[in-house]
Amino acid sequence: MQNFRLKVFRSVASNLSFTKAANELFITQPAITKHIHSLEKEFGLRLFNRKGNKIYLTPAGNVLLEYSNKISNLELKLENELNKFKEKLTGKLRIGASTTIAQYVIPQVISKFHDKFPNVKLTLLSGNTEQIADALNKSEIDLGIVEGKVKNRDIRYIHFISDELVVAANPKNNLFTKEEISFQELLSLPLILRERGSGTLEVIEHALKSKKIKLSSLNIVMYLGSTEAIKRYLENDNSIGFISTRAIERELSLGTLKIIKVKDFKITRSFDFITLQGSNPTQSAAQFIKFTKNLYNQK
Repeated sequence: MQNFRLKVFRSVASNLSFTKAANELFITQPAITKHIHSLEKEFGLRLFNRKGNKIYLTPAGNVLLEYSNKISNLELKLENELNKFKEKLTGKLRIGASTTIAQYVIPQVISKFHDKFPNVKLTLLSGNTEQIADALNKSEIDLGIVEGKVKNRDIRYIHFISDELVVAANPKNNLFTKEEISFQELLSLPLILRERGSGTLEVIEHALKSKKIKLSSLNIVMYLGSTEAIKRYLENDNSIGFISTRAIERELSLGTLKIIKVKDFKITRSFDFITLQGSNPTQSAAQFIKFTKNLYNQK
């Protein structure tokens, strides 16, 4: 419901940085600049002054920030009042989720959401991150939940929860018995990875770049199309694999897989809701986002 240009303005004003605002809102810096210029054109006033590499609010900018914050607070109060009428939410909600989320995170959410809103007919589409983003662009789903970023400026990201990718192995793996290995040891071990287009692989590649390492430098045995396939493979082989901690809770408790720590190397990522830029989520989608975030905040 909020005016997105004002949201952009508040982010720039609070961070006093176009770059930080772009990172906070998950849009490009040129898009941030465009929104600010649009506001300045609408009001016929400069909102920011620049001195060297720093920006400052003008007097007009300070006034706009004051009233923009008031508008935001009023909208939140209005949303809370209107949400009281949503107990009888009806209609259809088409959700798309990347594989790890669809298998290990969302099913329990959907069950509890259905208990509270039984008149909403839910459907869940599973695929890799690129496939879910494509389905959203084609209006085949109302809301996506993904584990990676795609190169598409039309996609808006809303943070859901954080996750960690760990190195998992069979406890009987006879290649090594240490609980922690060096990063150089990791490069030589036989490795199973998710397929191209998966958010998991994208995050791994990005983490390796921080170490100036390419995928081609790893000892990759094969790529598999799902986390379940990787888990079953590891349980019967001496390879290792990167897996979400949320995906191996059962295997860890049963002792069929173990986590191998890699010294000075940690991979974290964000699970995000995705919607299309410039369009508001449907009533059911907005309620699902709020319901899901509240559910996980209670854990």
